Amino acid sequence: MSTPEVSVVIPCYNGGRFLPAALASLAAQTFLNFEIIVVDDGSTDPETRAVIAGLGPEIRVIRQENRGMAGARNTACSAARAAIVLPLDCDDVLEPSFLEETIPALRAAPADVAFVTVYQRLAGERSGVVAFEFDPFSQLFHNQLHYCLLLRKSAWEAVGGYDESMRDGYEDWEFNLRLIEAGYRGLIIPKPLFIYRVSADGMLMSRSGRLHATLWRYIRDHHRDLYRWRWLRAHNGKTGFLRRGIRYASALTFMLVFEAVPEKLMNRLHFGWLVAKRKGLIPWRVPFN
Repeated sequence: MSTPEVSVVIPCYNGGRFLPAALASLAAQTFLNFEIIVVDDGSTDPETRAVIAGLGPEIRVIRQENRGMAGARNTACSAARAAIVLPLDCDDVLEPSFLEETIPALRAAPADVAFVTVYQRLAGERSGVVAFEFDPFSQLFHNQLHYCLLLRKSAWEAVGGYDESMRDGYEDWEFNLRLIEAGYRGLIIPKPLFIYRVSADGMLMSRSGRLHATLWRYIRDHHRDLYRWRWLRAHNGKTGFLRRGIRYASALTFMLVFEAVPEKLMNRLHFGWLVAKRKGLIPWRVPFN
């Protein structure tokens, strides 16, 4: 077999009802030199087991005991034959030109560009387009990026993969900060070529959104150098999300509030904010100014 240019890695835990749509979006890609790796992360659902058992020989299937999203992605990335990997959750889909438009950009980019990604279109319980911009300063306080990054495997290896202890979510946020810490950067193509399903039973609404303050504290504890005032001051002059980045004083205030308010209360407040977003009462993304 010739070596593919991209390995698409799909973790699946009891998500068999969504998997055919994700695979169909890959079959519709206008760039075809890729392999697909599906990791059955200890699924217990009979439907999911049946769907995975029925996959054709062109799809590589890896079965393992449940290790969570980070563990499933690490397994697939380790097994990837290509020098470029693309994480895709089993309940999300890509527009047909996703690979055709992102691969040339990553090919042409210098070595310190770890990934290329795109804007996000919402589906399911919300609709609309979410724009992104990769800014290291703002990234410390709000995960500006979705997980679906066309990523150099060498960068994934250099930062040690995803943190498998983060089984409650935000493993992609923490991973992005490790890329920053290692001196990598990313490029954004301003087209909504990735379609993200918003659902009450998704990871954001069911787990990570309920533990936001707890998880962010874990992230700060594991990236202390990035959150030191000297680093923040050095990066304060750079523009942030859509040219309205977090100013140094706002960042200071934000961190002090999270330190002063009880963690359980901050978790409840953040989840209430997410519920309001899901219901359309506030915009999907509200940049910190």
